[in-house]
Amino acid sequence: MRTFGVEEELLLVDERTGLPTAAAPRILEWQEDEGAPALEAEIQQEMIEVVGPVCTTASQLAQGIADGRRRADAEAADVGARAVPLATPPVAVHPHPSPSPRYEEMMRRYGVTARRTLTCGFHVHVGVDSAEEGVAALDRIRDWLPTILALSSNSPFWDGADTGYASYRNDVWSRWPSAGANPVFGSEAAYREHERALLASGVLLDAGMLYFDARLSRHHPTLEVRIADLCLREEDAVTIAALCRGLVETAIMDWRRDVDPIGTDQRVLRLATWRAALSGVRGEHVHPLTGRRCAADSAVAALLDHVRPGLEFSGDLDRVTEGVQAILLRGTGADWQREQVARRGLVGDIVRNLTARHGGSDDAPTPQEESAPAGV
Repeated sequence: MRTFGVEEELLLVDERTGLPTAAAPRILEWQEDEGAPALEAEIQQEMIEVVGPVCTTASQLAQGIADGRRRADAEAADVGARAVPLATPPVAVHPHPSPSPRYEEMMRRYGVTARRTLTCGFHVHVGVDSAEEGVAALDRIRDWLPTILALSSNSPFWDGADTGYASYRNDVWSRWPSAGANPVFGSEAAYREHERALLASGVLLDAGMLYFDARLSRHHPTLEVRIADLCLREEDAVTIAALCRGLVETAIMDWRRDVDPIGTDQRVLRLATWRAALSGVRGEHVHPLTGRRCAADSAVAALLDHVRPGLEFSGDLDRVTEGVQAILLRGTGADWQREQVARRGLVGDIVRNLTARHGGSDDAPTPQEESAPAGV
């Protein structure tokens, strides 16, 4: 069974006001080293990263996500904060960079792009047997990643206003110079040369800033899918992670059978990603196979059909199919956030309802709602 695991970036908010708060240093100062899930600093002090365990089953991953979110929130509560699953802060905030020489240099070198980056992503690591296998998978999953983004979308608000996007995080993140889709490489050598050329330009600070939508990890024997928003619901996060593993498994199956990549033009793929970020699971998409306009559910159906062999191999087909249908029926985190504002007219209620979930609020997504295909 191919292993997988996730990293989740959670937004830190003040327990009393619900406003983003620079609590990460205080949380990390007192945390004990307990292994996975581990808590780590990120570029801004208003966010914290949860690094989950290496898993073989979706059930193990679900437990790891639940444990990680619970630990992050409990540690945050000890310093008067909460850790909430939002991919962008819904209200205006001026972030505080984490105290490290690397982050300080990024602030100096990249200006407002670095200073304003307060976005929370969801990174899925899938085990690969070699870099050659990993690059073959990268070449074959790239066309499907916009649909993954749409299913995860959870960032419609920025500076207190509705942006019109389902994933505005993707728009903010795309301002980094190396962010986005890659070309088809065809070999590990071509992939490494691509990395070398970008680093030789002098634009990037280091290899850690190779912010591709998907890449080979430099620290683990994994392929890392980085395009997704942090999901609102834990069950959606499990669905997205299992989809990513199924995509990689299917891609490697195709590679071994000498099936060529789809090879969508990089410029068309950029348009598809932008459209998916705007629409989420509502509205139009660019079809992953035809490159033509289509409804969001058509793009999702094509993804599920394509990834079926990998999901069957991993034993995740039923769970992922049900999870995706739940997302299509009740919407993503972006849809839930907009519903909260539509009901009360206050963007600040988004955070209030999330932090109230531990007190049983009817407005917050409950564990039952996370797994049921009903409306929020």
